Amino acid sequence: MSESKKRILILGVGNILYTDEGFGVRVAEELDQQYEFSPNVEVLDGGTLGLKLMGPIMDADYLIVVDIVLNEGQPGDLFRLLGQDLSKACAFKNSMHQTDLLDTLAQCSLVGTVPDDIVLYGVEPVNYQDLSAALSPELEARLPEVMDAVLAEVERAGGSFRPRTELNPAMEKIYVPRDTSRNS
Repeated sequence: MSESKKRILILGVGNILYTDEGFGVRVAEELDQQYEFSPNVEVLDGGTLGLKLMGPIMDADYLIVVDIVLNEGQPGDLFRLLGQDLSKACAFKNSMHQTDLLDTLAQCSLVGTVPDDIVLYGVEPVNYQDLSAALSPELEARLPEVMDAVLAEVERAGGSFRPRTELNPAMEKIYVPRDTSRNS
């Protein structure tokens, strides 16, 4: 398979009802709203779906996951994790979905296949326990940087994108908008 034909999945995971826990989903939403991607790129709000994500993951050649991670950094720190670092960062028990992601990848490996390349863009959270549709101000401020990192990863993997305009608007509706009133 040629590099330009790799099937690329951008997977934002998390729970948007628990402050920074929803960061990955918010990145996926913003990418989908602001950019149109080449046919080999799919952007997916994985929420907390766990094993229900097996199909899309097994269909991908290149998986880009966006999430929060507890990686002993400062709040807002961005990490690009691969291999064992990815496993270590996802193995914490304080999240409603992180161990599900590792279990899902393990199940994909057992029953089918996992993508050749898996990259996790993780941001150290400030607050992932309070019930709120708002991100912390620190993570809200990191959205553009993380989006740029994901877009650069898409290009490295052989995908492309262009900004949306009125001629190519986003078709997905965001049903639980981010509350940004706390961040102004």
